[in-house]
This record gives sequence, structure tokens and C-alpha cells, in this order.
Amino acid sequence: MAIVPHPFGSRTRDEVRALAGECVQDVLRIVASETKSGTASSAAPADARARLIEAPQEQEEFDAWCRERNLSDGLPLIRPTPERVDRFVRAAGRDAQALIARIPPSFGAATVERIAINAAMTACHPRAMPVLIAAVEAICDPAFNLQGVQTTTNPASPWLIVNGPIAAELSMNSGINCLGPGNWPNASIGRALRLLLQNLGGGVAGVMDRATQGQPGKYGFCCAENEHENPWEPLHVERGCAAGASAVTVVATAGTLNMNSHSKDADDLLKVFADTLAHPTSNDYWYAGAPFIVLAPEHAQVLHRAGLSKADVKRRLWDESKMRASRLSAKDFTRPEHARAAELGALTPDSMIPITTRPQEIGVVVAGGPGTHSVYVPGYGNSRPVTRTV
Repeated sequence: MAIVPHPFGSRTRDEVRALAGECVQDVLRIVASETKSGTASSAAPADARARLIEAPQEQEEFDAWCRERNLSDGLPLIRPTPERVDRFVRAAGRDAQALIARIPPSFGAATVERIAINAAMTACHPRAMPVLIAAVEAICDPAFNLQGVQTTTNPASPWLIVNGPIAAELSMNSGINCLGPGNWPNASIGRALRLLLQNLGGGVAGVMDRATQGQPGKYGFCCAENEHENPWEPLHVERGCAAGASAVTVVATAGTLNMNSHSKDADDLLKVFADTLAHPTSNDYWYAGAPFIVLAPEHAQVLHRAGLSKADVKRRLWDESKMRASRLSAKDFTRPEHARAAELGALTPDSMIPITTRPQEIGVVVAGGPGTHSVYVPGYGNSRPVTRTV
């Protein structure tokens, strides 16, 4: 790999030009090396079985061994013995060497076996393998832009939203504390995806993962939608799946923000939610992203009783969250000025910038338990949600 060193913001033009020259030389050395050998050394062959290697059996020693090799997320791991991995492969119902995708930025081959190895290390249940396989397919869709998500200084992290019968079969949490701790499937599935991003995709914290601070969701960000409390069509149906199907939707997120309102008036509730969305340091306003709102069942019922469809809610949020361009810093003003020129035309300080190009691109899901707390999930900006059936 050729690594472009951060940061740029504090460097002069001449310093950046010198760095660019060094990076070009790195790229040329890689190309010359691979042309001479006839192979791309950074991409493991898809048909290569995982190697058996000796690893310590004692827990603390095994964890230290994994940390030394950048195989750990910092939490305890379970030894992926051949017997354990075989149970996961069998649960997938597919050939162990079947290639699901290559995970950016290092484009390691995510075979069923390699997905199983990482899942086994997190104590994930083998029955979750079809969900993980669908999630890998989704994050590697070009629309998701995993290359950007994995290497940005933003705190971007994939969020898995599971719909359909598989969520109940796995006992996933869609209710109280669904984005928090306490549920084994939510935690282990989200964590397994994180290990895949790191161990096959090269997204090692501090190496390729260059997040300035990161976020807790990078350990694992996974839940089911509370379809029983949802007065509208669930997310996967809205995104083209059959009502009885199981599906995984992946969203590139920049974190979560609690939205606490006791309002029982739909207009009032949408007004304060829209005000929460509008903030001048948002990637979504700069690049027209894909933000989400997780509506508490109580808030969803307030909106539904007022006769609003999900499309109505999105339209109102889109209209009322438009932000005056003058709220942006002078430097940040140039981002939408260029990135959204084709969509918005010439911007002035008085221009009203919408959070997305269209209302439909605001995501709305219903999840959580009793209470007046909904969640704003700002997007990464340069990514689009992707859904795959399980």
C-alpha cells in the first residue's frame, strides 16, 4: 500500500506538493514490483484456505498474542479452533471457499471460512452467519464507499439494521436499549463485522483507520428494527424487499445524538427534530448525505396519529431542516459550494442548504422501548445505505 500521511490542514502548499511527490514514488514502486512479480501482493488469493497456526491457549496470553498482531479490537477474543470455525461454516450453508467480497482498503478476500473465523473469535452464534454474509455483501457495494469509511478522519462506522424473521430467530434486540449493551446477538454481530473490517479490510486503528477520535459505535453498531411498534412499512420493505424476507441494511454513521421531547403534537415534534438535524459541522450538509432518525415507538405514534405517513415525515424534516449557508465557516462554505454545485447552483450566504438531495434520502426507522427519546444518527456524507436480503 501507498499511505498518504495526515494531516493536510496545517501544512503549506509547498509541503503538500512535496508529500504528493513522495506518494507518487510509493505508488510507482508498488506498480513496478507487482508488474515484475505478476501478482498483486496485497490481495490474498480467494481460493487459499486459512493457515493453521499455533496460538497460546491461556486466555490472557491469547489476547496479548492477538493484540501484538493487530488482530484484536481491544476486547477479549475466543480462539478460533478448526472445530469452532467448522460449525460456523456449516451454519452458513455455503462452501468454505466461496468468495463473498474483497474488503477495502486492503481488499482481503472475505471467504465464508474467513468470515467464520472472525465471527468465532467474538463468540457470535453460528446461526448469525447468514446475517454477516449479507452485511459483508452490503458494505462492499460501491455505493457504501467502504474505502472512504475505513480510512477517513471522520468517526465513520457501519451500522447494521436487521429486519424480518431472522431478527426474532436470533433473539436480537429492537426494544429497550437496542443500541446499547446487554444483548448477545446485537453485540457479537456488530463486533464480528468490526473484526472483518480490521482483519480482512486492513482498517486497523491508528494505521489505516485514521479517525481523529473515533466513536463507541466502532466496537459494534447493530440492532433490529422494532417492526411490531412501527406504524409504517419497515425499512427493508421501503427499500424494496418482500415483507416476509429477512434483510440487513448498512449505514455509514458519524455517531448518535439523543433527542428527548415530551411533545404530543406532531408539528411541534417535527420542528424540534428538524432543528436538531441542522448543524454547520455536518458532513450531510456539505455533501448531501444519508442521515437517519431512530424514532421511539412513542414518537412514531404521535406522528402516525396526526395522519402522517413515513414519506410525510421525511418531507417535513427535509423542508424544516434546511440550513442557511452563512452558518458554515468560511472554509467549510467551499465544500458544498463545489460538491453540490450541480444540485444547488451558485451558493450565497443566504442560500438554504437541504440536508440531502431529496427527502427520500433521510432514513427513518422505529426502534427502542417506552420513553420520549428518539435518536439522530448523522451520516458520513460520502456514503449511501445498502440493503441485502439474508
